[in-house]
Amino acid sequence: MDTLGIGLFLLIIMLMLLSGGIWIAMTLAICGWVGQAFFVTTQPGKNLFSSFWETNASWELAALPLFIWMGEILFRTKLSEEMFEGLRPWLNRVPGRLMHTTVLGCGIFGSVSGSSAATCATISKVALPELRKRGYDESLALGSLATAGTLGILIPPSITMVVYAVAADASIIRIFLAGFVPSAILMALFMGYIAWWSIRHPDRVPAADPPSTFLEKVRKSGNLIPCSLLIIFIVWVLVAGYATATECAAYGVVGSLAIAAWSRSLTWSNFWEGLMGTTRTSCMIMIILAGAAFLTKTMAFTGVPRQLAEWVDAMHLSPYTLIGCLVVVYLVLGTALDGISMIVLTAAVVLPMIHKAGFDLVWFGIFIVLLVEIAEVTPPVGFNLFVLQNMTGKDSNTIARAALPFFGCLVLCIVVITVFPDTVTWLPDLVMGREK
Repeated sequence: MDTLGIGLFLLIIMLMLLSGGIWIAMTLAICGWVGQAFFVTTQPGKNLFSSFWETNASWELAALPLFIWMGEILFRTKLSEEMFEGLRPWLNRVPGRLMHTTVLGCGIFGSVSGSSAATCATISKVALPELRKRGYDESLALGSLATAGTLGILIPPSITMVVYAVAADASIIRIFLAGFVPSAILMALFMGYIAWWSIRHPDRVPAADPPSTFLEKVRKSGNLIPCSLLIIFIVWVLVAGYATATECAAYGVVGSLAIAAWSRSLTWSNFWEGLMGTTRTSCMIMIILAGAAFLTKTMAFTGVPRQLAEWVDAMHLSPYTLIGCLVVVYLVLGTALDGISMIVLTAAVVLPMIHKAGFDLVWFGIFIVLLVEIAEVTPPVGFNLFVLQNMTGKDSNTIARAALPFFGCLVLCIVVITVFPDTVTWLPDLVMGREK
């Protein structure tokens, strides 16, 4: 069997196992074992254990459970609700009014949680009851929450960015820095659509609250200060080079615990629940990464990525054509897989193609994160759809339809960073200099 035939055979096995309900980590490991046992002369058992050890004994990956824990602390205390309350006074006269709190709240919370599901669940829990009580359009609220929740994986620090950086052997700090400008563009697109919709449907937007003085707004915004200081501190020590991404994650955990204790919302109960939630999520992600590392090693032994890269190079595809093909592939994968699984499943094949085509790996990291964001709101396996379905009782397809306009904003953001790649690479190059 030739090299590409081996790759196709392993792909068929993978699809059969996934469709049969086998765990993704086990599917990856089984495919890796089959590839090494039947198509190469190496020892699959030895490579399996070395892959699992090398992947999880990673200093960079130590940031993952810490960022998850930081998000769990904020999710299970009053800090997220206080952030939402601090935003309200400033949006009273903006078209859309309090509806913008869904986007701004997700942006602020996402910057300290690093998780799409945690961001969506937290802001939805706080915002939905308030928006319903005041008579805001429920469909617009659900659509904005489903998609704005994905900002948790685009605004640094991000769990998905850490996973990509480990898979691509890229700089975590550069990828973190690269996420700031695209996230600002995406937030502007979301808020722009909300304002446009509100101007077109003034009868479906509640009347403004009574005006408040500037001092009253500042007093209520005091709720934003603790988390804002934590965000500024983490970004500052990261950009200034005083700490690595892992050390920043540790500072984030300590800061979150300190703020929660200071606000008297930290209890032994929510501390333990957050710790257990972190353990479950971290173990799930780490075993997926380990299985993917074993499959990646199998791919390297069989030479499938090299053959694919040479095949793509021989086709002489233009950069936009290659990107267009990858968009289609990831959109299809997003209907069946979660974002992290999409990255680890495709890294072994896609990254050599990207490198061969001459794309910047940092730029591609943001590109793939945006595609993962789309996957989070794509039925039937959109995590944010599940979160809102559990919180509202609405059917996931109903929520997906409500998210369609914001889905378009995500696609438009991908177009922008593809046509203007400097929007991604400008900040990392400015802060850290161009990579040689």
